[in-house]
Amino acid sequence: MNSYKNPLEERYSSEEMLFNFSHNNKFQNWRKLWIALAEIEKDLGLDITDEQIAELKANAENIDYAKAAEYEKKFRHDVMAHVHAYGDVAPSAKGIIHLGATSAFVGDNTDLIQIRDGLLILKKKLVNVMKNLSDFAIQYKDLPTLGFTHFQPAQLTTVGKRATLWLQSLVLDIEELDFFLETLRFRGVKGTTGTAASFLELFNGDYSKVKHLDKELSKRFGFEKVFGVSGQTYDRKIDAKVVALLGNIAQSAHKFTNDLRLLQNLKEIEEPFEKNQIGSSAMAYKRNPMRSERIGALAKYVMSLTTSSAMVASTQWFERTLDDSANKRLTIPQAFLAVDAILLIWNNILNGIVVYPNRINKHIMEELPFMATEYIIMEEVKAGGDRQEIHEVIRVHSMEASKKVKEEGKENDLIERILNDDSLKLDKSKLKEVLDPKNFIGFAPIQTEEFIANEVQPIIDANQELIGLEADLKV
Repeated sequence: MNSYKNPLEERYSSEEMLFNFSHNNKFQNWRKLWIALAEIEKDLGLDITDEQIAELKANAENIDYAKAAEYEKKFRHDVMAHVHAYGDVAPSAKGIIHLGATSAFVGDNTDLIQIRDGLLILKKKLVNVMKNLSDFAIQYKDLPTLGFTHFQPAQLTTVGKRATLWLQSLVLDIEELDFFLETLRFRGVKGTTGTAASFLELFNGDYSKVKHLDKELSKRFGFEKVFGVSGQTYDRKIDAKVVALLGNIAQSAHKFTNDLRLLQNLKEIEEPFEKNQIGSSAMAYKRNPMRSERIGALAKYVMSLTTSSAMVASTQWFERTLDDSANKRLTIPQAFLAVDAILLIWNNILNGIVVYPNRINKHIMEELPFMATEYIIMEEVKAGGDRQEIHEVIRVHSMEASKKVKEEGKENDLIERILNDDSLKLDKSKLKEVLDPKNFIGFAPIQTEEFIANEVQPIIDANQELIGLEADLKV
């Protein structure tokens, strides 16, 4: 308890994402890369024996981290520290570990594996958020609610239609995520400055063998695309792009939670609140939106990291500099861990979200009389009235009704005023029928249905194997 612990590990992120960026996963991937390199080099004619490869495989998970730490303190070089630690447990293969490679061979390729696998972990959670939101949208597609512009009452929409706005952002996010995965390139085997000069010697100038080594190794790790050229490292724009993608997902989540927190203040929709949950240590009645606020806090952090990765990508010198290393160790894993937590919490909210239709209707009826004035004016004109004169009558009634609401705290009595105004000729019984909120929601229900059917459901259908997720919170 006397040293700092990362809250992303202790409080928020899933075990699968924590493993993805763990020491074991990282350094086991290093060893898998060294094994694959040796196997392919052997197939291409280098003097490497089956016994050496067998010993490497037998000790792939036998990592002495204490010994590696000793070597790193001595060499001030993490890759060479692990080369020596691996050689200690696989002595027959010690001389061929990392043969022809540079540090970025294991470091960069492992980073790309973790980025790819991290995105696949996030995709599952993202698809489940979309499934939960689409179910919510369809369930409430017909339920009228007060729409807001500038957080001022505007025309009506529906609860389900509003949910499609949150979904639209996620459609853009998952399209970007899928495109990133489809176009992600492996670094492969490129040499110290990207020229593969060391392999020129190993393969006696046979460039076809170098190209085979590059492509074959990449395929073994699930990458069909390989960087055609590189310096020592893969293009750091990859890091900037993936963190920007994570920042976009964070933006979408933050927008949702902003809306939900406002709706919770209006007591129209609430995030889950458990039986024994405490909202405030002082105010026992409070139901604070802690899940939404936690997403907002994490989302702000992720969005701030996009600048860090962009600065790294823009300030690399020539074939490489090492001022990216410490930054990458912090920025990329923590961006993934934070978005992982965001999506877990978002799914948790949607699994227990509560809607209060009566409260929603109360707010509608406070504003609906004002929205009906345009209809009243048109009906009066149809009945032979003068449009300008009618407009003035309605305006005066509206101002008086608004005064009652704002200054005296009374109910909106605009419709009663109009019904009692003998100067107006419209059919009073028809007016009462018109004041059904569903007459003011436009095409919201069908827009919701079409959007889900045409843009969201195809994504869900294409990822059916990802549907289903435990979204319990750690704390």
